Amino acid sequence: MDRTGSAVWHGKIMDGTGTISTQSGTLKDTQYSFKTRFADGVGTNPEELIAAAHAGCFTMALSGQLTEAGFTPDTIETTAVLTLDVHGAPTITKIHLTTKAKIPGIDKAKFDELAHNAEVGCPVSKVLKAATITLDATLV
Repeated sequence: MDRTGSAVWHGKIMDGTGTISTQSGTLKDTQYSFKTRFADGVGTNPEELIAAAHAGCFTMALSGQLTEAGFTPDTIETTAVLTLDVHGAPTITKIHLTTKAKIPGIDKAKFDELAHNAEVGCPVSKVLKAATITLDATLV
């Protein structure tokens, strides 16, 4: 299975602009620029998209783990904070996942086990292992 994303860039790095699109059309010619990446600007940036992809992947993986274990989550909410170190060459140095979940009938130990399994098994986590990935999972 292949999924595609594309980007188009016009101009120099500091004052140029670009657009990002996805195969599904969810993002279509979505603006990005140096300002949206390193300052305040209108549009998105690659790091924000990676964070969103990681949060989505982990949340689905956790739902899968819970389903396999016989639990039905009411809600799972995940935020991914991606740290981009801009001292020297910009480098993604870590991603911190914070998850809050409402799952009837589960205890904290089982939830923690399944959350860990989801983080390890999430395809986006696997590809991002060069960065330090941390997880806070809260049962509500």
